[in-house]
Amino acid sequence: MVELEIAGTTVTVHVTGTHRVLALRERVTFDLSEIAAVTEAEVDLRPPWLRAPGAFFPGVIAAGTFRGKGRKEFWDTHFAGQGVRIDLAGADFTRLVVDVADPDLVLRELRTAAA
Repeated sequence: MVELEIAGTTVTVHVTGTHRVLALRERVTFDLSEIAAVTEAEVDLRPPWLRAPGAFFPGVIAAGTFRGKGRKEFWDTHFAGQGVRIDLAGADFTRLVVDVADPDLVLRELRTAAA
């Protein structure tokens, strides 16, 4: 699970607990203007095929950086319906898929801040 912080025009995704070890990352930062779309993550959504670095156990957890054709994505999810998908343009990552405590609240906050 992660915590999102919006400060001015900067969004910081803080990776918490043991997921820091699995994802090999403490935070991801991007600008609100780089958000292309924000939606709930589909439960059957899967990361690109190349994991570097991170952990992936099918159907259990995806945590870390994943790469595919022209994509660089950060994932931290248990595929349990608590995920938020953030598509980015012009940022270091092209997509983030992360679990949050309250997906509806996070979606509302990001959409409002990005508008």
